[in-house]
Amino acid sequence: MRYFTDEHEWIDVEGDVATVGITDYAQGQLGDIVFVELPAVGSAVEKGKDAAVVESVKAASDVYAPITGEVTETNGALEEDPALVNSAPEGEGWFFKMTIADAGQLEGLMDEAAYKDFVAGL
Repeated sequence: MRYFTDEHEWIDVEGDVATVGITDYAQGQLGDIVFVELPAVGSAVEKGKDAAVVESVKAASDVYAPITGEVTETNGALEEDPALVNSAPEGEGWFFKMTIADAGQLEGLMDEAAYKDFVAGL
């Protein structure tokens, strides 16, 4: 199941592991991505707090944790090729994987239809 935040992050949930990235809308607003700073494996991230940083030719932007948990893996491919965020933001351009501390936090997130409506209203 995929969820979305109003800060334009997506989160894929498979069992007790969640994969996090930014949406196609977000990468489009940022422009060409030149650098991604990922959280350390083993670090705790808190819902709504900074988890990563993405820098483009236009600006630097924080990536927020959609839920609380612990980072279990980061996408090393982004260090070599940060432009993956532009070419495959909702696929190969994922940022990190994490545990799910409280599955109840997922209830406050949007599904794909709600997110599309949200973006249409921007």
